[in-house]
Amino acid sequence: MNILFRFGESRNLIFAFPHRNDNVQFFYPQYFNASFVEGYAKKSIRNFDIMCHHMRFHRIEVEKVMPKDTFYFTILRNPVSLMESSFMYFKGSHIFIKAESLEEFIKNPYKLYNKTSKYSHLGRNFMTFDLGFDHNGPEPTKYFKVIHKVLKTMFDLVLITEYFDESLVLLKEALCWSYDDVLSFPLNSREENNQEILSVETQEGIKIWNQLDWQLYVYFNKTFWKKVEKFGQERMQQEVEELRRRRARKSEICIQDRVNANDIKEKYLKPFQPRLAKIMGYNLKSGLGKSERSLCQSLVTPELQYSRYLLRRQRAITFKIKWFHGLSNLI
Repeated sequence: MNILFRFGESRNLIFAFPHRNDNVQFFYPQYFNASFVEGYAKKSIRNFDIMCHHMRFHRIEVEKVMPKDTFYFTILRNPVSLMESSFMYFKGSHIFIKAESLEEFIKNPYKLYNKTSKYSHLGRNFMTFDLGFDHNGPEPTKYFKVIHKVLKTMFDLVLITEYFDESLVLLKEALCWSYDDVLSFPLNSREENNQEILSVETQEGIKIWNQLDWQLYVYFNKTFWKKVEKFGQERMQQEVEELRRRRARKSEICIQDRVNANDIKEKYLKPFQPRLAKIMGYNLKSGLGKSERSLCQSLVTPELQYSRYLLRRQRAITFKIKWFHGLSNLI
C-alpha cells in the first residue's frame, strides 16, 4: 500500500477510497461493492486511477469503478506464516479465544472453529476468502481447480511475500516503473521475539487445515518462478541486488532506528497495535532537509495515517475544482 500511496501522491492520481475511511477497508468482510467508494455513487469523481485498500475481491463490482485497462495484481503468503500471524493478530477475537495456542487450535480445529461466524475466514483459508471464494468450500482439489482458473484470468500478476524483492522487480517491469517507485521499507511487521516458532507437526497441520490456501500458494509460487525464468535468472539477481543497495542507501539517509511502538518519537509515525502483536516502527534522523524529510517520512508512514492524509488531500483538491467550476459558471 505504501508503494501505491507514494506513486499516486507524487503524480496527483485519484484514489478510490472507502467512503467510511475509519480503518482503510471497503466494509470488509463484505464483498466489495462499487457503492463503497467515496464519490462513485454521487458521480462526484468520474475517473479513478488506483484502488488498493483492503477488500473482499469482487471483480465485476471493481470494474464498475476502475478503467478498462486497469492492471490487476495481488500478493500471496505462505499459509503457515499467515496462520501464525493471524493467530497473534486476532487471538483476542472469538475465532481463537478458546485456544490457548495455535498448536492447540490446529490439533482440534473442528472443535474450536466456528464456521458460521462472520469472521471465520480469520481462522481458515484467509487468502481464498479475500480473493472472493468460499473458504469452507467443498472437495478442496476440485474446488481449487475452479479457483486457480478464475484467478489466472482475473490477475495480471500474482506476487509472493516470501520473495518480496523479486516480486517488486517483476512489478516494476510490468508497469514500466523505476527502482525509486518500488523502493520500500518493511512496514506492519512484528518484533522477532513476538513471532512463534512452530513445530513441523503444527506446520503440516496448518497446511491440511488451510488446504485451499496451501494449494493456491503452491500453484502461484510455481507460476511466479516461471515468470522469473522468463525475465532471466541472472538479470533478476542483478536487479534485486540493485534494489537492495538503493534501499540500504535510503535507510542510511532516513532511518535513525527501528523500534517498538512505545519508542517512536513522532506520534504520526506510530503504527496500529493489535492486542497481542507488537508492531515495529521507525524514528527518522534529525537534521534532514525539507525534501529529504518529506520522502523519508512517506516511506515509513503507516497505512492508517497515510490513507487519512491522502483522503483529506483528495477531498480538498476535489472541493477546489468544484468551487472553481462553480465560480466560472457565475462569471
